[in-house]
Amino acid sequence: MSTTVKTTDAPLVIGGKEFHSRLMLGTGKYRTHEEMIGAFEASGTQIITVALRRIDFDDPASRSVLENVDWSRYQILPNTAGCATADEAVRIARLARSMGMSDWIKLEVIPDPEYLLPDPIGTLEAATILVNEGFTVLPYISDDPVLARRLEEIGCATVMPLAAPIGSGQGLVHFDRIKIIIDQAKIPVVVDAGIGAPSDASLAMELGADACLVNSAIALAERPVDMARAMKLGVEAGRTAHLAGRMPKRQYAAASSPTAGVVQ
Repeated sequence: MSTTVKTTDAPLVIGGKEFHSRLMLGTGKYRTHEEMIGAFEASGTQIITVALRRIDFDDPASRSVLENVDWSRYQILPNTAGCATADEAVRIARLARSMGMSDWIKLEVIPDPEYLLPDPIGTLEAATILVNEGFTVLPYISDDPVLARRLEEIGCATVMPLAAPIGSGQGLVHFDRIKIIIDQAKIPVVVDAGIGAPSDASLAMELGADACLVNSAIALAERPVDMARAMKLGVEAGRTAHLAGRMPKRQYAAASSPTAGVVQ
């Protein structure tokens, strides 16, 4: 007779709101609107980020992200992608709130168009202003434990360190500093950018990340809906493994079968 042991997990809490999915999705690079909506549904996501600055409000095809998504099903997370300075990012965040979209903001300050690495000084400056104005701020950062701690101290709702450069699909090439961020943080840590496959998302969750944000790996897959489903499973597997507590790594082999009582 077998017994099933159920693993219970507390919900993800950001800005006082509870979420059962730990996979966030972006809206860029999808070939069709239908593929994007199908990926949302297959992933089970509850949080979707939208680059407000990249929406052409005079173009119906561009506006469809805002108009055709059932936002009663999702938490919309406007982001400041495309902003090179703290001032630009603050302006876009204020615009999103004035449009009634959300007072949640994924903060991105990226001055370098080639490598797309976030500006730590500009990010901290913008985050300080937005937190003081009552925004729920989710800042995108490099894998910098000192900056992550400073952002937590000023009141950010999460920190979102990159696994690898945006859109690179490299996965967690070097994750020692992300592990430090996770170990030190008292707010959710969301691994964002560079995830290329479900195994990358699973590893991030195994390390103890609270969630992953994925865009390119799903949108640019041959079958985005299937990849979205796979990412969901990868996140769930990694989270379950983290809660289960993996065995310690050993330098040498250890027999799987017990050696006590073996007939000589």
